[in-house]
Order: sequence, then structure tokens, then C-alpha cells
Amino acid sequence: MIIPHLTPTAKDSTIMSNGHSGVRPKTQPIVPPELKASYKIASIPGDGIGPEVISAGVAVLKALTKKLNTFELDFTELDWSTERYLRTGRYTPEDYLDVLKGFDAIFFGSVGAPNVPDHISLWGLRLAICQPLQQYANVRPTRILPGTKSPLASCHSKPEDLDWVIVRENSEGEYAGQGGRSHIGCDNEVATELSIFTRTGVRRIAEFAFNIAQGRPRKMLTYVTKSNAQRNGMVMWDEVVKEVAENFPDVLVDHMLGKLHLQ
Repeated sequence: MIIPHLTPTAKDSTIMSNGHSGVRPKTQPIVPPELKASYKIASIPGDGIGPEVISAGVAVLKALTKKLNTFELDFTELDWSTERYLRTGRYTPEDYLDVLKGFDAIFFGSVGAPNVPDHISLWGLRLAICQPLQQYANVRPTRILPGTKSPLASCHSKPEDLDWVIVRENSEGEYAGQGGRSHIGCDNEVATELSIFTRTGVRRIAEFAFNIAQGRPRKMLTYVTKSNAQRNGMVMWDEVVKEVAENFPDVLVDHMLGKLHLQ
């Protein structure tokens, strides 16, 4: 699993975490989206705070399009949620992928409810969307907005100096869904969870993160893996990231070993 991560002392940095020689494919730049006069957006509020956030987000986006007056957004709300799952046995209709392919983008809230196990809701909706549609990049800009408080406010001399973009691989590793259980409920029950990484998957998320870092003021990327303990998948991660880095000589590259700190 590849996750662009960040270093706590780096302003304007891009973080990528998680996370054999031969002919190396040429790095491909991020292709900008097609400019249109109108975009069709699938709105999926989902569960929990999702409906509240998506409702406010739609209002903001509509106000933005009205102010800019350069394009329109056409929202279609889909009732794909735990409520639907409890009613029908599915989070989505059977043809959900064909439905989504008719839109330019998806505006997704959240999924998960106390009355349904989390692994059922996650695999029933979010991963059911991002995996077949190859939504491999989880991109999270990290800043402290004016008027808000954060535990990270003290990591810089001024809160506004915090400016990270965290990029995480979103389709491989633990998200591969490989494994199983045997002798369920017995003392000798065995459960396996297999993390799977592909060179193609690692390369594309690395290129994505490097492209973002290249366009930021500091031009710095910190990638985070656990390659000291995970000596196969994470070591391949390190190797591929270093290969991709050769195509971005203007980007400063830093590596951190991921650790869990308990207090």
C-alpha cells in the first residue's frame, strides 16, 4: 500500500505514505480534466455526517458557480446508504457502475452505521466504487483554516504555515481484500489478511504524488513506508518511488518509516 505522507517540519510539502531493474516506463503527467460548460455530478450523501456535509457542500458549490459564471454543476442525489442496504440488501443497484459512468464526478459523503458491521458497509459502497473505477489516489490537503483549532497548530511557528498534501494509495495493500478465515469460532481459528502491491499500482500513485509536489512552492515529497519490517511489499515500494524520483530531479525527496505512537 502506498501512502504519500508528510514530515511535521515541512511547509508546502507533499506526503506520500505506505506503504528488479528493467526498462522503466516514462513518467506520465497528470492529464487535466476536460473543460466543459456543464458537469454532471453524482451526489452520494451516504450515512452519518455525510448528508449534512454534502448538503452544505452542494450549496457552496452552487454559490461558487453562480459567482464565477463560467460553468454549471448539475447534481443528481443517489440514495446509496445503510438505510437502503437494510431495506434492499444492497448499498447500490446492480447496475451502479453503469450509473456512475454517466457522470463527470462523484460527490461522496460517508458510509457506516452502528447497526451494520463496518467491513460490510465499506466494501458494499466505498470500495465497491473506488476499486472498479480505479480511484487509486486518496488526496487530502491539510491546512488550519482561520477561526479553527487543531492539535497540529503548534508544529510550526504559525498555524498558517501548516500546508501539506497527503496522498494515500486507495486500491491496493489492505484494500486488496485478499485473505480468509477457517475453523471459525474454534480455538484454532485462523484468519489471514494479505496485502498486495503491484509495481503498476505503486508507480502510478508515486507519479501522482510527484506531479503534485512538483507544482507546489517547496517542491518536496516525503514518502512513508514500513520497509524495515515489511521486507517485501514495502521494499518494492521504496525501490519504485526512487525510480520515479529520477524523473523529477527538481523535487526534494525524503523518506520516513511509519510508526504508531501511543500516549
